[in-house]
Formats: sequence, C-alpha cells, structure tokens
Amino acid sequence: MSTSRTFRTLSVLLLGALPITAVACGSSSGSSATKAKTAGTSSTTVSTKRVTLRLGYFPNVTHAPALIGIEGGIFQQKLAKNVTLETMSFNAGPDVVTGLFADQLDASFIGPGPSTSAFQKSNGQAIRVVAGAASGGAFLVVKPSITKPAELKGKKIASPQLGNTQDIALRTWLKEKGFTTDTSGGGDVSVVPQENALTLTAFQQGQIDGAWVPEPWATRLVKEGGGKILVNEADLWPRGKFVTTDLVVTTKFLSAHPDVVKQLIQGELAAIDLVKTNRAKAEGYVATGIQKATGKPIPADLVTASFDSIDFTIDPIASSLQKDAKDAATLGLIPSAEVKGIYDLSILNELLKTAGSDPYQGV
Repeated sequence: MSTSRTFRTLSVLLLGALPITAVACGSSSGSSATKAKTAGTSSTTVSTKRVTLRLGYFPNVTHAPALIGIEGGIFQQKLAKNVTLETMSFNAGPDVVTGLFADQLDASFIGPGPSTSAFQKSNGQAIRVVAGAASGGAFLVVKPSITKPAELKGKKIASPQLGNTQDIALRTWLKEKGFTTDTSGGGDVSVVPQENALTLTAFQQGQIDGAWVPEPWATRLVKEGGGKILVNEADLWPRGKFVTTDLVVTTKFLSAHPDVVKQLIQGELAAIDLVKTNRAKAEGYVATGIQKATGKPIPADLVTASFDSIDFTIDPIASSLQKDAKDAATLGLIPSAEVKGIYDLSILNELLKTAGSDPYQGV
C-alpha cells in the first residue's frame, strides 16, 4: 500500500542547527531486516518483517522516473509485500536534505547539489547516491527583450531554492560571464530563490526578469509567460550530459534494508524502461503525479515538450556531480568540493551485471 503527502517547506537554516547524529539515529520501520555486513550489498536475507520506505520526489518532469514509479504502481509492484511505500513531494533539494536530517525520509530523488550538501554536512555519513535518474531539462528563460548575457546586469533572476542544483548552475554561469551575486539577492544580478510555482506567477507579472529552472517550469515560462530560452544548460556540458536528478538513500536505511533499496532501483529501471516502450503512458503518469502534488492540472503537450529535452537514465554521471560540487564550493555554498565516497553503486551494478550491461563508476 502506498500513501502520499506534500512536504511543507522547511527553512534551509534548519540544516545548520540540526545535529549530524540526527541522521544516524532515525528509524524507518518498526523492526529492521537482517543487516548486510557492508552497506550497499544485496546478499542480505530478505526480511518478512514490516518495513516503511519514505520516499521523496519533486513534481517536476525531471523527476519522471519517480512520478511514473509512484503513479504507475511500479514501485509498489517491485517492493516486497512487507514494504509500505510512503511518498512526499518537495519543491527543491535543500528541503529534502532537511527532511533526511530530521528523519522524515529514507530515500529521495534529488539534484546533485543538495546530494553533495547532505553528504558534506554529515561528514560523509548521512547519504549515498545509489543511482542516476535524469540528465538535462534545465534552462535559463528570460524576457524576450533580453537578447544576450550582458543585458542581465541589474536584473532579477529566480532559482528554485538557495543552494539547489539550478541555483548553483545559475550563479556559476553568471560568475563566468563576469557578474557578481550574493545569497541575499545583491550584486550585479539579483538571484531570487523561490518556489517554482511562485516564479511562474512573478514572471508573468513582470516581478522578475527570468529564471533558471527545471522542466516543466522552463517550458511553462515560455508558453504561459511569454519568455524565451537564453541558455540550455545541456549546451554547457560535454556531450550535453549532466545529472539533473539522482537517487539518494540514507546510509542507515541502506545498511538495514539493502533488499528494499534493490527493489526500489528495480522499480526505477522499470519506470525508465516504460518511457522508452510506451512514452504516452509514461507521460500520462507524470501529468497525473504533478497534478496530485501541486493541485493543478498540467497540459499534456507541456509534458511532451518537457520530455523532449530530458534523457531519463540510470547513469549517475559522476563527473557531473563532481563539477557541480566544485562550482558550489567556489561560490561558497559548501565548504569544499570533496565528494569521495558519496556513491554506493554496488546494488545498481549488480542489477546491471545480471542484465548484461556495463557497470557505472562513482567517485
């Protein structure tokens, strides 16, 4: 049985106040499965005791594998009968990190920036990236009157949340163009972190001049806000590949329930496969999931347009996360670029080996 609820925004400031030990002492089930000797191994005997898997995701098309897995019942089909799935939707990654640290989540689809933040804030103890989910699907959309980067000086540009993946990308790109920014909205270009739904309204009302956002919000800013794409983030990466969404699991849950993590990854693989074999059905699940999470319907053609710019892939694209961490550190959003040990791809690679596919490397 699966239940779902929307996670209300928590202040990012809570992250600095939460003790790191909070991550390690939480529990996601009344009784745990037999523990693996090493976190990430899937040779553990499967438990028949009740387990609750609390899974986070965003109502974005870049989180389509999550939305498809939830709405299509794929995750629940792959999970053992003793596992109850509870899902929570978020606006951006920093709120997910807060949820992970407050023992409100066991796993989540999330961007590389917040993944790194959670890893570093817990001294490498809190989470592991166990799989990729999506590449691409992020854009800088601006007013039609803005035709080149130089014209952004003095303008207000939104991002989903301070320190989230698109926020890091925006600030890094502006820095490379010679602009200054700060976390309070000052500098040559004022960066305004806010929820994506508010960004659309603010753009339509002329309160901001643009936004660096994931799909479907970029397409909505174009179609509903009259904006135009100034930057396709894929153009900034080698071969256009960069991780937009990955799957993280708390180390506690990974150690206690590797069998459940394996089932979750199997569900994600099936969801991604559905995109390839029956895209129309997959798009329908995504539209339904976004409507349930936001309370507002999303046009089918908007989902279709968003799918066109995203590569849904289990590939974690580790080199991309490494660069994202370096960018965040340069901006002063995280203390360092250290991410060694953030990946545990053992379960994913075991599944890939069984399927005759090549394994992926972490860092």
